[in-house]
Amino acid sequence: MNDNASPGAGFAAAAQPIAAQSVIHTDTEGLAAGMAELTVDGQAVPLYYARPAGQDKLPVMIVVSEIFGLHEHIADVARRFAKQGYLALAPDLFVRQGDPSTIPDIPTLMARIVRKVPDAQVMADLDACVAWAAHNGGDVHRLGVNGFCWGGRMTWLYAAHNPRVTAAVAWYGKLVADPNPPGQPHHPVDIAPTLTVPVLGLYGARDTGIPIETVEQMTAALGQGTSDSTIVVYPDAGHAFHADYRPTYNAKDARDGFARALAWFREHGVG
Repeated sequence: MNDNASPGAGFAAAAQPIAAQSVIHTDTEGLAAGMAELTVDGQAVPLYYARPAGQDKLPVMIVVSEIFGLHEHIADVARRFAKQGYLALAPDLFVRQGDPSTIPDIPTLMARIVRKVPDAQVMADLDACVAWAAHNGGDVHRLGVNGFCWGGRMTWLYAAHNPRVTAAVAWYGKLVADPNPPGQPHHPVDIAPTLTVPVLGLYGARDTGIPIETVEQMTAALGQGTSDSTIVVYPDAGHAFHADYRPTYNAKDARDGFARALAWFREHGVG
């Protein structure tokens, strides 16, 4: 482990950072934070971690990035969870396919990197995060997952993949796809009826990429199961409303969403 190291500060050009005063900066006071490395099937996978310094047997929070990968905003979210008492882990899930910060626009980023990442690869990398946590001060019997956008979709899927997840929060992750792309055999709506892990979905009614009809479809599918999952829709929020470094940021709903996330995890025994 390398305390106080940080992931690359470069943002994908497509992210279009907004005024610096809007960006939240969480310090490392009282934390141990830095970079570590997982090995998954011979592949090195970088991992950013943050945790309360000198503490052990901590609840675990995996932070799954949006399409822009492991950059400073995602590291900051990990530190926010660490300040709440978690061992927070943010893996670089695009390391095999490429560096999102080098891609100039979202369509190219989706084509060159994001759509080439198989779901099974992500599930294996997240399994490796859980194993790392178990050997580095984490209590994996209190295991949370929190993901944004692409990572929100992965959060739903990982909650189905690993029933050891205690609770999860999915922020504006895509729910439905037709047809399913190669390497992505299932989507959240497919696993909803058999899901056992409680997942809180946080969505924006003004998200043009995730029509409200698909949110309603997901809600109906969850109603067929017993997972105690629920979805909250913010009427004035669009996509990526939590991303404080982007023009899409909605401070009011982002704050409310994070408060709901913390309450959800604690209600369900993660924290």
